Amino acid sequence: MSYPALAARTAVVTGAASGMGAATARLLAAGGARVALLARRTDRLDALAAELTAAGGQALAVTADVTDQASVDAAAKTVRDAYGRVDLVVNNAGVMLPNPLADGRLDEWTRMIDTNLTGALRVVHAFTPDLTAAAADGRTADLVNVSSIASHLPFPNYAVYGATKAALTQLSAALRTELGPRDVRVSTIEPGLTDTELGGHIDNPELREQLGGMFTVIPALAAEDLADLIAYTVSRRRHVNLRQSIVLPTRQA
Repeated sequence: MSYPALAARTAVVTGAASGMGAATARLLAAGGARVALLARRTDRLDALAAELTAAGGQALAVTADVTDQASVDAAAKTVRDAYGRVDLVVNNAGVMLPNPLADGRLDEWTRMIDTNLTGALRVVHAFTPDLTAAAADGRTADLVNVSSIASHLPFPNYAVYGATKAALTQLSAALRTELGPRDVRVSTIEPGLTDTELGGHIDNPELREQLGGMFTVIPALAAEDLADLIAYTVSRRRHVNLRQSIVLPTRQA
């Protein structure tokens, strides 16, 4: 779909090296937005920025690690120096590392909490001044947090992942009370089964096979489906906030 309201917006997309982040960046750039691509994999970002620029869009590759506040702050400065004030942030970076809680995988727990929750907070901290200033100038300002259906539905062996996403959904609700009165929209996108690289980090063969079986039975969402929903959400009139969207494949209960 085409979203004319994206023209002239300045966006930041985290986790832009692949999956939903890359698909969202493509759609925003195609709609006329200037897009800063944030992720850790510089080679992926450079390739995507070149692709978007060749297609007539505006894109800036910015290597950043959301688990490091100094890295996020430096990225924010790089974006401002290149593009000025940001009015759209898509907080998409995340990691999913399921295992039985009894395994005591503190390494995985720490990584998920630091990426999915604290990482999102770092991005919010870095870009909220831009969003509130843009809104004060009468521009549309959006913060989109990508959560998960796991924030509502419990899945065996996904306890910590689900907890981080539930926390992110709750964080979004609380932020609406703080940023909504300042005309900044906060939206939460909660996808179900989606075909991205997220499952590629699973180191448990049984759970990796289980997830693969789900993809066999259920035609999954594509990253482009989520990108389309994000673009639709941020293209509403500035007084309309689609606060929370749960999107599932039709065959997923």
